[in-house]
Amino acid sequence: RIADCRRPPSNSRKTRTAERTCSNLVHRPSLANQYNKSTYRPTPIKQKMKLILPSFLFLGVAAFQAPNAFHRSTALRVAQEISPEELASAKAKFNGDAAEEEVEESTSGLRKEAPAHAKPKSFATKCASLYHPNVGAERGLAPPVYFGSTFLLDDAAHGARLHEKREAPYTDDDGFVYSRWGAPTNEAAALQIAALEGVDDPEKGLGRCLLFNSGMSAITSALQAVLRAGDHVVAPYTVYGGTYEFLTEFADQWGIEVTFVDGAGPEGPENYRKAFKENTRVVYTETPANPTMRLTDLAGVGRVVDEFYGKADDKPGTSQHDRVRPYVMVDGTFATPYHQRVLDVPGIDVSIHSATKYLGGHSDILAGSVTSRSEPFLHGCSKVQKIITVPLNPMDSFLLARGLKTLDVRMQRHGENAIKVARMLDEHPMVAQTFYPGLDSHPDRNLSDSIFRSGRDSDDDEYVQTYGGMISFITVGEGEDALRRARNVCERLRVINLAVSLGGVESLCEHPASMTHTMISREQRMAGGLHDGLIRVSIGLEKAEDLVQDLKNALDNCDEDGCVV
Repeated sequence: RIADCRRPPSNSRKTRTAERTCSNLVHRPSLANQYNKSTYRPTPIKQKMKLILPSFLFLGVAAFQAPNAFHRSTALRVAQEISPEELASAKAKFNGDAAEEEVEESTSGLRKEAPAHAKPKSFATKCASLYHPNVGAERGLAPPVYFGSTFLLDDAAHGARLHEKREAPYTDDDGFVYSRWGAPTNEAAALQIAALEGVDDPEKGLGRCLLFNSGMSAITSALQAVLRAGDHVVAPYTVYGGTYEFLTEFADQWGIEVTFVDGAGPEGPENYRKAFKENTRVVYTETPANPTMRLTDLAGVGRVVDEFYGKADDKPGTSQHDRVRPYVMVDGTFATPYHQRVLDVPGIDVSIHSATKYLGGHSDILAGSVTSRSEPFLHGCSKVQKIITVPLNPMDSFLLARGLKTLDVRMQRHGENAIKVARMLDEHPMVAQTFYPGLDSHPDRNLSDSIFRSGRDSDDDEYVQTYGGMISFITVGEGEDALRRARNVCERLRVINLAVSLGGVESLCEHPASMTHTMISREQRMAGGLHDGLIRVSIGLEKAEDLVQDLKNALDNCDEDGCVV
């Protein structure tokens, strides 16, 4: 199924077929295992494509290919990974401008015919047999959910090829073998996130995405992919509590040294530079930071890493441990690719998201993503996923893909609501300070317009400037007074929900000092900007006036006597 997706509209039968094929390529994993080939009879055009496809796949070059490894180009990815020359060749063949020639069988790839099985006759065998839907099922507008844990092999040699392959995020034309190594629904959702991250553009550089069963699984897999005993990590003070816990309670015990710095604001890049060592292997950032909403100058961080260690030299097929330059990783969960496509920033290697949050958007899944253009890193992270962690399961992959369809409109509404709430908080007498990147009072306001792209594909696009849906604010007072007032505000809300997590359609609030960051000492917490009275609010899609009034009422009554200071 190969088509030139850029062909102008036409009424010809061939072009209409190509347009339908292009639509299918973007959304569905390889359909090679779906059909009952014994009952499928191709139309003349499909017969022609059947002759062209093997040679085309053999010539197709995926973004990353290890030396002497089989190429990686499934039908799903043809539209985004083939070169212009290959597209032109395919178009010529499709239009009949080139002679049709028989193509030798490739040594890799699924057979055209599925292995033959006897028609079951006994009741027990009928119960245990596999029945496929008829041709046409792939035209459903919702991606199918593949629950299978294992996949039918052509022969023993096919199984050997699959097991000998270098670990990578996606399957190739040999298909799937076992769901811990890759599964169709997971791969379809991963491709969608890769596209949103911008790594589907050959001009910028192609990359790939891995999906995990939680955000923490994604974070720890990315770190484990490159870190070994004796290595060094530089991370910010203000980092997600789970990330801090992993670095201090696991990585530290494995002989990995960790240095925490103030990475926010204009001084952040230089603070990172001061912590660099010869054995530094990861420079970790989180922006916007959880929960203070402080911003990191990613371009500055990438620049100082390049100046200190030199440019990255990632050769496909090599080890992720070979390069000298540290991997610069960014947890961009709060901003999402709607606002911040970090892999377009020079010097940034890895993008991490807790897809539980905005990407999923409905508080009904746990998921995490890791995206990169570095083949050695992706190989290492794929191996960690295969052996230690686990891919996102099919049902949650489906739900994640469904949530991604509305990410653009949801993020705009989150931002439109949040700025109204933030302005009220900034003026309330019981609020000592409000952290929201859209406010002039935000300490990193000079960075916010360049970070929050508001869904723009280019600077010429028309757009409504927003700054995300996350707000943090500090109640007045110190010590126990601040703790008490913050708890009271959270517990007296009646529209906003007291719950951890963020990024769903419903508004949530939490008090880090008494909830999510209790594992961090007060001294460390205060050094990272986590004040005793700090409250984090995830603004949802409710009517903005309802949220404003709810918070105002809670603040007006945060003391038993009416909050008289």
